[in-house]
Amino acid sequence: MDPARDIATLRRMIDAARRVVFFTGAGISTESGIPDFRGPAGTWTRVQPILFQDFVASAEARREAWRRRFESEPVMRAAQPNRGHRAVALLVRQEKASAVITQNIDGLHQASGVPEAQVIELHGNSTYAHCLDCRRRYEITPLRAAFERDGDVPPCDACGGLVKTATVSFGQAMPEEAMEHARRETLAADLFIVLGSSLVVYPAAGFPQVAKRNGARLAIVNNQETELDVIADLVIHHPIGEVMGGAVGVN
Repeated sequence: MDPARDIATLRRMIDAARRVVFFTGAGISTESGIPDFRGPAGTWTRVQPILFQDFVASAEARREAWRRRFESEPVMRAAQPNRGHRAVALLVRQEKASAVITQNIDGLHQASGVPEAQVIELHGNSTYAHCLDCRRRYEITPLRAAFERDGDVPPCDACGGLVKTATVSFGQAMPEEAMEHARRETLAADLFIVLGSSLVVYPAAGFPQVAKRNGARLAIVNNQETELDVIADLVIHHPIGEVMGGAVGVN
């Protein structure tokens, strides 16, 4: 493997493309200090995730879910967009890239400058919460204050529904609008770049295959091998920030 040669190849692929679409996973955010939940040493190898049906059915499960969320708050607040995020944002600003499809829930693409409408969050967003019934939005800080005071997060003050982080939990239906938006962007791409995804969580991980079957070139940048490496036009096992920063010219 020659990282300099691979980065130069990716640069040429980006330059030649008309419409780039990015697909990002935990690997881009670990470079900002956010733990990888699903990786070999990820959080979920030590702590079982709370299923959506358990969250809905059990007050104890809801309290545990919120305890974990508030426990992670210092890490989430400290995380800042890294070189990889900034490189992606630059390509969006230059209108070279049309969208970022992400499995991440940390909001770092938006923080790096990618407009909200061009970030397609397949697994939701943990930086705010909403009511599961009426979808009213709630900010995390007052919910934490209520939890620390009362030992629980109160129900929605508009309809009485359950309030949950705006993430997609195991057992919860994927967001139809986001999935359809991602499908449209995938079919419109002529270069599809995967950054930091193990490509094992479906249906989200199916988008690179859709892009490739539709004639797009496929590049995968990930520290570990993926099952889709065999169909990719370019595979780079190297840190994302260094690869994307070098390919785009971002420090």
